[in-house]
Amino acid sequence: MANEKEGDTDLMLRFNRGDPSAFRELVERYQQPVINVAYRMLHDLSEAEDLAQNVFIQVFKSAGRYKPSAKFSTWLFTIVRNLCLNELRRRARHPAGSMEFCPEDGDESLTRQIEDPRAEQPLQSLLQGELGQKIQEALDALPENQRLALLLCRQDELSYEDIAAVLECSLSATKSLIHRGRETLKLQLKPYLKSGAWPPQ
Repeated sequence: MANEKEGDTDLMLRFNRGDPSAFRELVERYQQPVINVAYRMLHDLSEAEDLAQNVFIQVFKSAGRYKPSAKFSTWLFTIVRNLCLNELRRRARHPAGSMEFCPEDGDESLTRQIEDPRAEQPLQSLLQGELGQKIQEALDALPENQRLALLLCRQDELSYEDIAAVLECSLSATKSLIHRGRETLKLQLKPYLKSGAWPPQ
C-alpha cells in the first residue's frame, strides 16, 4: 500500500480537481479489501460485490466533503461498516429479502470472475476448505463489533487507531474487542489448528 500522504489523499485531491483516473485508481486499490470484509460479514458474494459498488458510489458522491486531514482508508471502511451493519439489521427485520441498491452507472471493474467452490479439488484444498468453513462459523458466532474488529485488523493499511475510528469506540475498547475475538476463535478452532495459533499459518 502506498504511503498515505503520497497515495490515497493525493488521489482524492486529484479526483476533486476533476481527474477521473484518480478515482478509478482508488477503486482498483480498495475494491478487493472492501469485498473481502463485506463477504465475511454478509456471507454472500453477490451481495458483497453490490455493497462494494454502493460504497464507491458513496465515495464518489461524497468526495467533495473529504478532508485531507482524514485518512482515506479509515473513511472508506467507516462507510463499509455502516452499510454492512445496515444490511444485517435490515435482514433481521426482513429475513427473506435481499439487498436493494440503486446502482447508477456501475463501474465494471467492481465485478470479477469467481471460481466455482464446488469444482473438484485435491484433498489438501478440501481440508483447507473445511478449515475455512470452521473459521467462518466461528466468526459468525462472534458479536458484530468483535467480528468487524477482527476483519478490519486483517487490512494492512489499518492501525488499531484507524480501527477504533471506524468502530467509533476508544482505542482500549478496540484492543479489547480484538483480543476477546481472537481468544474466542482460538478456543473454538483449537481442534482444527495444530499450533492453536490465530491467524492460522
